[in-house]
Amino acid sequence: MTLYDRLIAVKDDGYRDFQAKLVPNIPPETILGVQTPELRKIAKEVSACAVRDAFLNDLPHKYYEENLIHFFVLAGIGDFDACVRAVEAFLPYVDCWPVSDQATPKAFRKNRDRLLPYVKQWIASEHVYTARFGLRMLMNEYLDDDFKPEYLDLAASKTSEDYYLKMMVAWYFATALAKQYDAAVPYFEQRRLDEWVHKKAIQKAVESFRVTDERKAYLKTLR
Repeated sequence: MTLYDRLIAVKDDGYRDFQAKLVPNIPPETILGVQTPELRKIAKEVSACAVRDAFLNDLPHKYYEENLIHFFVLAGIGDFDACVRAVEAFLPYVDCWPVSDQATPKAFRKNRDRLLPYVKQWIASEHVYTARFGLRMLMNEYLDDDFKPEYLDLAASKTSEDYYLKMMVAWYFATALAKQYDAAVPYFEQRRLDEWVHKKAIQKAVESFRVTDERKAYLKTLR
């Protein structure tokens, strides 16, 4: 059974229509309608068989679900260098936010010091979803114990008119307000962000259960 046959066997037309609304920037005919638990199962099968490398090298893929499976497979690569190579080979083909927003590869979390130069390169990319991926790595991996205030400048410096990239910057700063409030709030007090990003980040922070009511009240005055 081919990968396509495997996907067709578990597709759901209702879920396909739902997904098409979530990712309107890709052709709806490239979405089959396979739910994430099934995709993860298939990714494990691909990872465990001899066709893994052939699948990872067969780019670009035709279907949205193949891109998701691709990311699930490379996220399981345990060697840091091999994982980075696989990610960098794949990023130019990422064409929507659900693919760029998948979980951090385990090899990255174990090597944050080695990962950081790549994160900076990805954020600097002109390719929207490469930059979004880099910002998401910065948000997921460097807002806790490995946080440094200069990382906020790195995110703030990424300006774009693309909705999905602006939303990622806003998401980053909303999370920074939850995790590193004292370092992040001056960006809002001094209005150092794009106006749309400024307002969207405050909106998301005010909606977050991780921000205290007192801080939410203050953030509302900065809108």
